[in-house]
Amino acid sequence: MTEGAGPGDGGAGGDLRAAIAACRLCAPRFAGTATAHAPRPVVWFRPGARLLIAGQAPGLRVHLSGQPFRDRSGEVLRAWTGLDEGTFYDRDRVAIVPMAFCFPGYDARGADLPPPPVCARTWRAGALAMLPGLRLTLAVGGAAIRWHLGARSVTAAVGAWRAALDCGVFPLPHPSWRTIGWQRANPWFAGCALPALRAAVAAALADRDGGPPLPPGARAASCVP
Repeated sequence: MTEGAGPGDGGAGGDLRAAIAACRLCAPRFAGTATAHAPRPVVWFRPGARLLIAGQAPGLRVHLSGQPFRDRSGEVLRAWTGLDEGTFYDRDRVAIVPMAFCFPGYDARGADLPPPPVCARTWRAGALAMLPGLRLTLAVGGAAIRWHLGARSVTAAVGAWRAALDCGVFPLPHPSWRTIGWQRANPWFAGCALPALRAAVAAALADRDGGPPLPPGARAASCVP
């Protein structure tokens, strides 16, 4: 799916998004999954965006709806960021570019399959090049954290959010039900990281010129005890 027309939708950018929406590179791979589904790329970005949400890959509900984060994880992520639904889905302000544009499917046990690396290799550099006005990137989940920060450990990367913010990136765990236990084991996330996340997101979307937002203390060390 590609979004409806809007400002800046023409030219090479529109061509790229149309090409992504028409991509069928993973059709044989998806046909071999337990869901045996066809590709349905979810394309949700425009050149004027200031905030990038770099997630993992669409889930089944997003695959069916054609709208990113139209599921429980989206509700959690909006609560984390402090964004209302209208702002979250405003493509002129927020770009949602996951590590794979299609739902990867389930394995035989019903577990989510990881984002196929071929998607990022094929499309990600071109998509990010269309977003020159970004002030902040939310790297959501292990695949996005590895791509944007080169980190292997989600806990270590999220704990070092202040250092990452120096580069305009805020690492986050994936906002799924699996994160509930992780948050209980890491109470600093809600007490320390989330307030800073909301401040950084608000600064990125504020109507002012300037580079990536760096709230007070952003250059300090990790908040992990």
